[in-house]
Amino acid sequence: MSGLRVTVPGSLDGVRVDRAVALLADVSRSAVDGLVADGRVVVDDRVVTSRKLSLREGQTLAVDLPDDDGAAAVPVGDPSVEVVVVHEDADVIVVDKPAGLVVHPGAGHRTGTLVHGLVARYPELAALPAEVGSEPDRPGIVHRLDRGTSGLMVVARTPDAYHSLVGQLSARDVARTYRALVLGTVEGDSGLVDAPIGRSTNSPTRMAVSRKGKEARTRYEVEERFASPAPTTLVRASLETGRTHQIRVHLAAIGHPVVGDDTYGQGRSLPGATVERPFLHAYALAFDHPRTGQRVSWTSELPDDLARQLAALGE
Repeated sequence: MSGLRVTVPGSLDGVRVDRAVALLADVSRSAVDGLVADGRVVVDDRVVTSRKLSLREGQTLAVDLPDDDGAAAVPVGDPSVEVVVVHEDADVIVVDKPAGLVVHPGAGHRTGTLVHGLVARYPELAALPAEVGSEPDRPGIVHRLDRGTSGLMVVARTPDAYHSLVGQLSARDVARTYRALVLGTVEGDSGLVDAPIGRSTNSPTRMAVSRKGKEARTRYEVEERFASPAPTTLVRASLETGRTHQIRVHLAAIGHPVVGDDTYGQGRSLPGATVERPFLHAYALAFDHPRTGQRVSWTSELPDDLARQLAALGE
């Protein structure tokens, strides 16, 4: 059976199989129902017949994901996916991604991604993966934002632009700054979190600070502190590396998880919070333009949901 195959960790002991599959494979509950109905979910070599089955630590969970057979293709453009374009020229596109929009296709998200909207608006992107040797389902994508994170991204429009941006990211010449509201009062006005990040040994869907992980560095500056309804701090965080979930993992590691982050929130929450996703916004983006070499930059204001939460704290 191809697809997902894991040993159930302690963190999923007692969890229903439909919820576990949804978390591990990043698919919707309705998609899991279909997988169970088709006999594609197996626990300890027995086909699961009920999505309510409770898992036990140490069991082997296998899920056949037929869409993840490695035969990725360039997505067909979907004009119904709204793409907020901040800047476009012959070489690059800068977009302001809303929270909730997945950047590129993956398990559970085969349609309706940012890439589908981009290909509809810029059909020439479809030829780019073959020209630069990138993954077919990520045309022009040189970096990404998590589904729950909003803000600025740059997309390459030509082979030269693609190679230039990938090189700048590798050399850490692309400046990416985020605004985040975190739990607790951050001491000091600035700081650096220098801690390697790797896959969590307790949960396959989480990242964690790990000695065996890859180098990761996040700088932060305090923008404002709030005392009510609970101590919180608004910070600006800048990436020096680009690891998965880096800012969320690093801020949680120093005892200040991002408000609304259920994955790394350590069970803590902000009383009366109205944000239903991590309070994390890609606020500023700067890089050397691939054609001219001139430094270019953009900023993005907080979206309405985050602005309302911040205003409530200010009151």
